[in-house]
Amino acid sequence: MRKDFGKKTLFYPLPVLIVGSYDENGKANAMNAAWGGIYDANHIILCLSEGHKTTKNIKAKGTFTVSFADAAHVVSADYVGMVSANDTSEKLEKAGFTTEKSAFVDAPIILELPMTLECRMVKVNEDGNIIGEIVNVSADESILGEDGLIDAAKLQAISYDPVHNDYLVLGEKVGNAFGDGSALK
Repeated sequence: MRKDFGKKTLFYPLPVLIVGSYDENGKANAMNAAWGGIYDANHIILCLSEGHKTTKNIKAKGTFTVSFADAAHVVSADYVGMVSANDTSEKLEKAGFTTEKSAFVDAPIILELPMTLECRMVKVNEDGNIIGEIVNVSADESILGEDGLIDAAKLQAISYDPVHNDYLVLGEKVGNAFGDGSALK
């Protein structure tokens, strides 16, 4: 038996994305955004409202970063989603985040978050969503596996549970993509 919940915005997993940008004076800013994802090969999409300081920064600079919030930084990641840079200019400092400028785009990398997509804005679509090209992915060595690639279990990325307003850790391996289905051929 199934239970109907009606028309609701329920989608799993919703990655907790921390979007970084610089304002017109070069001050770093970041916000928590749960509505975003892969748009096309090497492109991402962000659904950000017009009133966000981050949205204004991205449109002005044409660049941004997207870091994946992790279990170790839940409080800081939540905070940058609760407080607006329009009202709190020291938002990153209060969150305990430090930044350095990306070598690939004019946007900040949050050093405490171990994986970052460095992006150039391609366009704002008809719905106001920001579409960006991923020009580099940078990862701290602490989250690399023995094969030298990003290890999801080490990353400890969190996702947002829109039903209970919880943050959940991702990372447990349960199968092999493009392989396990072969058993049914």
